[in-house]
Amino acid sequence: MGDFFVELFDWIQTLSPAWAYFSIVAISYGENLVPPVPGDMVVVLGGYLAGTGLLDLPVVIVLSTLGGTLGFMTMYAFGSLIGGAVMDPDRLKWIPKRRISRAKDWLHRWGYGVIAANRFLSGLRSVISLTVGMAHMNVWRTLGFSALSSLVWTALIAFAGYKVGENWELVSQWIRQYGQVIAALIAIFVLFQLIRYLINVNQDRKKPVDGAADA
Repeated sequence: MGDFFVELFDWIQTLSPAWAYFSIVAISYGENLVPPVPGDMVVVLGGYLAGTGLLDLPVVIVLSTLGGTLGFMTMYAFGSLIGGAVMDPDRLKWIPKRRISRAKDWLHRWGYGVIAANRFLSGLRSVISLTVGMAHMNVWRTLGFSALSSLVWTALIAFAGYKVGENWELVSQWIRQYGQVIAALIAIFVLFQLIRYLINVNQDRKKPVDGAADA
């Protein structure tokens, strides 16, 4: 972790419970808008602080879920608002258009299951929420599935921080390794889909045209 994040975590540990809870909500929310924000690690830290008796674990989980869900729905609203402008190559160049195209393919294939899994897809959360908004998927179902995803994920990592105690920073290594595994699996999946697509294209080219076959 960088020095800034170390100082941030040290600072949070000096706060009163009320301000610590507020920080957890704010950072969990901000992570969805600005991915470098260490939302997961703040949740883990909240779990650790619950283990020391400073905070309450269920409250940490609920507030983390609330922040994550609100952040997801904010990006959903943004995607719904800007719509097709996102994919215009001459506009909004800071948005990762390749990732959005990939997320759109996932939505076509698995629908709301992608939303339910979004918290477990490290590095793609904000992209998925933006893409879901662009697709104008049902707002209430989106809200429900995003809240469920956030609840399960935050409960797992907050409990991990609670259990490991003073070694809570080890969880950051586990999350980082998990993210690397997920990235590798996504890369393998994309490669598999590309190979399958090329095979199908090649097979289509080899099929005789109806007119030629009749002749």
